[in-house]
Amino acid sequence: MSSSTDTSGSAPPAAVPGAVSARRSRQGVRALLVRLHFYAGVFVAPFLFVAALTGLLYTFTPQIDQLLYGDKLRVDKTGERVLPLSEQIAAARAAHPEGVLASVVTPPGPEDTTRVALSLPELGEKQRTVFVDPYTAEVKGELTTWFGSTPATTWLDDLHRNLHLGEFGRLYSEVAASWLWVIVGGGLVLWIGRSRGQRTRSVRGVLLPDRTARGVRRTRGFHAATGVWLALGLFFLSATGLTWSHYAGERFGQVLDAAHSRTPKLDTKLPGAAASEQAAGGDEHAGHAGHDTSQKSPQAGPADFDTALALARETGLGGTVTLTPPADSTSGWVVAQSDNEWPVHYDSVTVDTAKNQVTAHVRWADYPVLAKLSKLGVQGHMGVLFGVVNQILLALIALGLMLMILWGYRMWWQRRPTREDRAAPLGKAPARGTWRQLPLPVLILGIPAVLALGWALPLLGVTLAAFLAVDVAVGLVRRVRAT
Repeated sequence: MSSSTDTSGSAPPAAVPGAVSARRSRQGVRALLVRLHFYAGVFVAPFLFVAALTGLLYTFTPQIDQLLYGDKLRVDKTGERVLPLSEQIAAARAAHPEGVLASVVTPPGPEDTTRVALSLPELGEKQRTVFVDPYTAEVKGELTTWFGSTPATTWLDDLHRNLHLGEFGRLYSEVAASWLWVIVGGGLVLWIGRSRGQRTRSVRGVLLPDRTARGVRRTRGFHAATGVWLALGLFFLSATGLTWSHYAGERFGQVLDAAHSRTPKLDTKLPGAAASEQAAGGDEHAGHAGHDTSQKSPQAGPADFDTALALARETGLGGTVTLTPPADSTSGWVVAQSDNEWPVHYDSVTVDTAKNQVTAHVRWADYPVLAKLSKLGVQGHMGVLFGVVNQILLALIALGLMLMILWGYRMWWQRRPTREDRAAPLGKAPARGTWRQLPLPVLILGIPAVLALGWALPLLGVTLAAFLAVDVAVGLVRRVRAT
């Protein structure tokens, strides 16, 4: 957060015998942080600004959905009795007989509609969702959805994740998330550890900008103090964003596997299904005789949804649930809670409607700690974990980050030379060769640490290597010109 090009301030205090090495060590580390903070801020800040802006827009998707699709998502008048799912599904299928019945989501609240999702070949992984009044079975409308998200939410989600550029576009958001914590952490160290001659070290001096300052020092104060206030939120967004990124997300998955902390998988196979599959596969003449041994998915009837829901409710699944018919004749129904607002509920069960029994159960309480933190972090990142409060916090963090970036570029412009014989459009970058000021122990420990970070966050490693390559190339060019 503090300016990476700070050259103002009084002279350093007189040297103390026996402390020269320590002072040089601190100065070397600080000089390296200044240079890293400057270049990361200049080149990565545009990615961060776009991510903050698109994230700010996505934060308000619940309100946008209500504005655009409120007539489909909400009921006009609540009744006293909710109709059975079978009646609601029958009404939806009468209005939209096309496709295959994929899933049904019960209303999140008393004023919400039931969602009946239909799979159609021409929609690919998207679905046609029919919205039904749970009190009257009136069809309120339909939308093309993606994993339950409305068209507007889907569009804003793609904008934030990949700028509508597909897999290639995802690189921008991963670069932003990979560097965010580095920029924030380096800025905190620079701001809190600045020299006494520039400003008194106090809690007030760290948390609030100096309003008596002018020029670049005033801008730096607002830039850095805002960063201090937002640091925890920015660290959170960086960490949670990386967990579902492409390359860093794969590394995080490997860590979960090594720690045996993956989300527990629900066993959807019905008891005895494995034995029947082995028996069918053991008949070596079955395929040659023209008999089809594949297990096709049975067509789910509306009444089966009532049975599956009733059995799941008896098991303890309350609130909003998603009911998914069996994938094939050897699998059971999947009923999963989808209450994303705190306190969350993510229990899921496998139901055998033919035998009226629950065959498998995965409880939220049984999730490993890392799996819980990852799941909660994603919901917090999306702004749904704590409802409106979560949205407001994310909006403030996004706005604050955009202001910090603008202040950072303003500092770069304010520090430009203005003398006629030395005029320049922008401020000068920090001096090169700062790594030579680092003590040997820092280099010995730092190089393996950087390599480990490059493995864990591949795009951080690649872009850092690119920064170093460009820096070396610039240095060589200048050396050739000088000689």
